Amino acid sequence: MLWLDIDLARPFLDDPDALQALRPRTDAAHRAVLDKSGAGSAYLGWRDLLLHPNDALLEDIATTAAEIRRDADVFLSLGIGGSYLGAKAVIDALTPYFPAADAPRSGPEVLFAGHHMSGAYLRQLLAYLEGKSVYVNVISKSGTTLETALAFRLVRRWMEEHFTDADRRIIVTTDPSKGALNELRASKGYKKYEIPPDVGGRFSVLTPVGLLPIAVAGIDIRSLFYGARDACVRYANPGDGNPALTYAAMRYLLSRQGYHVEILAAFEPCLSSFGDWWQQLYGESEGKQHEGLYPDSLQYSTDLHSLGQYVQDGRRILLETFLMLDDDGGDLVVPPTDPDLDGLNYLAGQTYSHINRQAYQGTAEAHAEGGVPVMTVWLDRLAPDTLGTAIYFFEHAVAVSGYLLGINPFDQPGVEAYKKNMFRLLGRP
Repeated sequence: MLWLDIDLARPFLDDPDALQALRPRTDAAHRAVLDKSGAGSAYLGWRDLLLHPNDALLEDIATTAAEIRRDADVFLSLGIGGSYLGAKAVIDALTPYFPAADAPRSGPEVLFAGHHMSGAYLRQLLAYLEGKSVYVNVISKSGTTLETALAFRLVRRWMEEHFTDADRRIIVTTDPSKGALNELRASKGYKKYEIPPDVGGRFSVLTPVGLLPIAVAGIDIRSLFYGARDACVRYANPGDGNPALTYAAMRYLLSRQGYHVEILAAFEPCLSSFGDWWQQLYGESEGKQHEGLYPDSLQYSTDLHSLGQYVQDGRRILLETFLMLDDDGGDLVVPPTDPDLDGLNYLAGQTYSHINRQAYQGTAEAHAEGGVPVMTVWLDRLAPDTLGTAIYFFEHAVAVSGYLLGINPFDQPGVEAYKKNMFRLLGRP
């Protein structure tokens, strides 16, 4: 279902036996994740929820989503960071690029807000919602996250002005007991889902934070969840056969050799948002105490025409991980033309999947020849269970990677620095 190819990265290791030499430390970091003996272990609930599935919660979310899908034209998800990136990653990956023109209505449009402070965006959003049946899910553990709370102020007022049953149409996903949204819910009677206290935002996609928007989009959340659970059980085993440990170890070794940036590149556009989720997961987990690789996600072949030059010939500080699909569904065949004005008749009869695959292979080889270590994470196909596997793979790997770096991969102290200055400038009492 998921496998890791390091053939174009292994030759870059200064010591060909480095992976094996690191093995005791990698296994120790792995055990620290499993037995909760490492820094930040109070935030390993993202594993516990997989090891002890709450099927009643999954069913409740699916039932709520079915009601929304029946009644809503638009489902508006308000959240920032981990409160929206995971859901958007899964929805973009698993829903069609374009709805079929002759298909019956398949559910509401899922929109996102509260992840920035653009007044123009919010003004245009509210104008777009006019005349539509709207449901809202506001996601915030504290209920006071600036971007989300500002958006919710406007949206809540708009909902109350447009719907007599606005309180039924607003759902809060928040802390079990604390925070502003719990106080508001007490007076409004909103339906509520809880964010587990032991799950940080960037690890929350398989909690109600991500699962409700994903289910509203018509995606099988049980298959997604249990795909991740199967990976959680499978990757509990140490050793050379564990791709999450190999990925973490390779990243660590290369970072110690002077590589400072990791690119996650996908050749399928629907995986671009997955790259955004990965970017937060790795940047916020590793980027502390002047440690960690800088994560950047690119979408190929588009970005080969913008950043490809730098990747090929720029400063040799980059390593690259490709996220590839063995079956990408691109079985469309290139037609011949006469005359052959674009000179592409040599591709006639070949599938776009084949062409994309050769583009990947050529790119990976060229970048490796240019001095970039290349790894590839392969998924056999794009489906809820395989995406669940990929989610857990990257989560487990970053936890192990953090412990190899000697940091707490579950906190984010640096995030508060800009907030202090921003609130000071805004005159916050």
